[in-house]
Amino acid sequence: MNVKPLQDLIDSWVLIGQALVGSIGALAFVFAFLWKMTAVEPRSVLQAKQWIGRIVIGTIGVEMAAVLVRVLTASVPAH
Repeated sequence: MNVKPLQDLIDSWVLIGQALVGSIGALAFVFAFLWKMTAVEPRSVLQAKQWIGRIVIGTIGVEMAAVLVRVLTASVPAH
């Protein structure tokens, strides 16, 4: 069974997912940073910092998932 087409499909979907998360994450990061810089109340600053941390962790999570997908698809023997 040839798994190359399936691996190519998975790779393309992973790239699409990374692009979406990257662009949405960058936009969210900018808004959270602006929120932090313009916040007056200490509570708002703390919330903005928490959101920035969540965005960073989420982006790292997507990258790690992409690496895991590549490792798993590369481990499938191609005949």
